[in-house]
Amino acid sequence: MTDQEPAVFSRIRTDLENHDVVLYMKGTKKLPQCGFSSVVATVLERLGVDVFDVNVLADQEIRDGIKAFSDWPTIPQLYIKGEFIGGCDIVREMYESGELQELLKEKGVKVAA
Repeated sequence: MTDQEPAVFSRIRTDLENHDVVLYMKGTKKLPQCGFSSVVATVLERLGVDVFDVNVLADQEIRDGIKAFSDWPTIPQLYIKGEFIGGCDIVREMYESGELQELLKEKGVKVAA
């Protein structure tokens, strides 16, 4: 962490280091609070992926911080093994093409489907 880096970045890094799949979303994977977050949570559930969800609505610092961290302006944001994958449209397209399933396997993330 540099002196100029926001403190919230270390919280984000800790989440990414401790969990293979992290979804920053509005709401939770069991109770999404926006349609885009719901789509990504549903895709991951269909694949049987163990997801660590972070509700950005419960923490304004994380909500703002994750956008700065990824340099991506919208929520949800999916990370696999610490790598930023994208938001709803990207995740949906990757899932429909089979690319998401392939990426999860390549990264060693257990997929049920």
